[in-house]
Amino acid sequence: MRKKVLNIFSFIILFVLFGITIYCIFDGTSASASEKTESIKKEKSTVYVDIKGAINNPGVYEMDYDSRIIDVIKEAGDLTDQADTSVLNLSKKVEDEMYIIIYTKEEMKSYKEKLIPNKTIIKEVEKKIICPDDDNDACLKVNNSSIEGKININSASKEELESLPSIGSSKADKIIEYRNKSKFETIEDIKKVDGIGDSLYEKIKDNIEI
Repeated sequence: MRKKVLNIFSFIILFVLFGITIYCIFDGTSASASEKTESIKKEKSTVYVDIKGAINNPGVYEMDYDSRIIDVIKEAGDLTDQADTSVLNLSKKVEDEMYIIIYTKEEMKSYKEKLIPNKTIIKEVEKKIICPDDDNDACLKVNNSSIEGKININSASKEELESLPSIGSSKADKIIEYRNKSKFETIEDIKKVDGIGDSLYEKIKDNIEI
């Protein structure tokens, strides 16, 4: 009888210990999953944006994912007196790793003057002229209709190439470097240039020729 009681008692202890072990395992897993979910939510709720140029406090800022460029500007201490935002879309939503350049009035004046020799090719639509930097994520998108006539990618000057949508100084240099080694046989050959893929080609294909 005593042996039977001991067996029952041992069974109860083992059952309790088993229950405690199961609880700890699943509770830990649940806590871990919960922490992971919270971490993902936090990652998605904020983004990091780099802002430079004519801004009072340039630098990298952590912003809410639904913020706009204008919010980044305010967070960075607002624009300087010399800032010119005529080619920027201040209402654009921010994205992670966005790179924003705020130009000065002098920089934009100099850039516009550089475009004057090509004014028969470039038509300024309101203030939507081509952005000086093709890596500035804050720039306005240029409508293809802003270019009159087509650009010959085998003979165009650097300035003429820069008049194409999303083609800035660095990409224009790469196009010239490529054609100096091998002429473009078709307009699609421009996709062989480093940095020009299908997406960019779709933006410029109606404005180029060989």
